Amino acid sequence: MAVFRSFSAVGAVPRLWRRAAYGAVGLRGLCPGKGYAVGPAQVRAAQSPPTFGFLLDIDGVLVRGHRVIPAALDAFRRLLNAQGQLRVPLVFVTNAGNISQDSKAQELSALLGFKVEPDQVILSHSPMKLFPQYHGQRMLVSGQGPLVENARALGFKNVVTVDELRAAFPVLDMVDLQRRPKTTPLPRNDFPAIEGVLLLGEPVRWETSLQLIMDVLLSDGNPGTGLATAPYPHLPVLASNMDLLWMAEARMPRFGHGTFLLCLETIYRKVTGRELRYEGLMGKPSILTYQYAEDLIRQQAERRGWAAPIQKLYAVGDNPMSDVYGANLFHQYLQMAQHDRAKELGGSDLWKQRPSSAQSCASILVCTGVYSPKALGSTEPAQDGKEPPFHGHRDFSFSPGLMEASHIVNDVDEAVRLVFHQEGWAL
Repeated sequence: MAVFRSFSAVGAVPRLWRRAAYGAVGLRGLCPGKGYAVGPAQVRAAQSPPTFGFLLDIDGVLVRGHRVIPAALDAFRRLLNAQGQLRVPLVFVTNAGNISQDSKAQELSALLGFKVEPDQVILSHSPMKLFPQYHGQRMLVSGQGPLVENARALGFKNVVTVDELRAAFPVLDMVDLQRRPKTTPLPRNDFPAIEGVLLLGEPVRWETSLQLIMDVLLSDGNPGTGLATAPYPHLPVLASNMDLLWMAEARMPRFGHGTFLLCLETIYRKVTGRELRYEGLMGKPSILTYQYAEDLIRQQAERRGWAAPIQKLYAVGDNPMSDVYGANLFHQYLQMAQHDRAKELGGSDLWKQRPSSAQSCASILVCTGVYSPKALGSTEPAQDGKEPPFHGHRDFSFSPGLMEASHIVNDVDEAVRLVFHQEGWAL
């Protein structure tokens, strides 16, 4: 079975998850107005090589839409040395995917005022590089932005976009009256079969993508024909970015790719009576994404000549469901890996030959994005005693403890100060 077909294995241990999550919880607060209370730490006079690293979310932590959050600039003044180099290993882990890795690095460089390398940026679909068994198959790709460029950068050699499929079979897209064909085209029998589906991010025309993806799945990759019975299991589906909501310039959160996936899953179940299955789910809170991020942190430390192993990871984000849940889940994975039990949490066989040096992953929740202490769906219990609504993906069991952040701070600068203080580093 491929990595993360679903998280049915994880659902078998919800109580263990909750214990682990609460075990990881340390200092907490509700976006305090003045600093934070931490235990005393001896600041080292001579800076030793780092033994910790940062996983930073982007939207809602460093930027809101196209505007940089002022605290992000303050944070990077602390994170950079006099030569403009990072003092600790750091990667940007975003669930965005409708942009190339190079373009995202350039965008961050311009906003933050220092050179961000492409290999410091993890997009939601970056771990798809680890699925070579599908790289040679003919894949339908959905999303927007540089779709073909991104798919090929991930290793996929033969991709078809939704627009290309629609052009080949114009009678499939019938919702928009203005786009319906004026005449009935001749049927085609020269279009090679689709062998799988890549969902890289939310598309622009949801109705078109939903219809054509369903056509491909129900026809076993031959949307110009019809089948008496829909095949099951269906063609392989790889998806990235499960965020139901994300934060831009608007005062309220916006729909994310997780909302599109929810629509597709609901339609498929309603039409077929069966569950849509994924061969891989990537992006936060997937364990695979954190394994991938840890590997980049390790490589970055090696290039800088930092010999000490990176034992602690600090994940800073604004979304309890993706950032906090994912960091806490990865923390539990690291704890269980020390006792050869990581398989219970869906750990990847891809890392068998790369033993992890990280021993912990602390979740730090900021109040500059999706999360608000008073907002509906925050990590705090509702006033009527009911659990807050679950914004996570269907294949991730609802475990409130995993959405309890290790630390809650105002912004990313406060997060960096908190970590430096705990690690005994000069601010």
